[in-house]
Amino acid sequence: MKKFVNLTAHPVNILLDGGDKITFPASGTIARVGMDQVKVGDIDGIPVFRTVFSKNITDLPAPADDTVFIVSTLVAQAAVGRDDLVVPANLVRDDNGVIISASGFQVF
Repeated sequence: MKKFVNLTAHPVNILLDGGDKITFPASGTIARVGMDQVKVGDIDGIPVFRTVFSKNITDLPAPADDTVFIVSTLVAQAAVGRDDLVVPANLVRDDNGVIISASGFQVF
């Protein structure tokens, strides 16, 4: 059986077809992608910036045997070649638009 490590800021709930729910608590470590804000101009005196994401990822552990890391979409997209990363997929929201679960994982 695989070990799942949730590297996001929130618990991740996966709602299975039969109605069972699996919760992956936040590990306390959050993998993040580096970014910079580059000023590209202004509109009527209001600065306009472009967000530039780097390939620098902090707090993403090296691959480990039988371990799957749950990460954000940005982290998964920046970590090219990593097949041990998954992202919650098919998000389910409550009536207020708050994410309450996902129906599975996706890979990039």
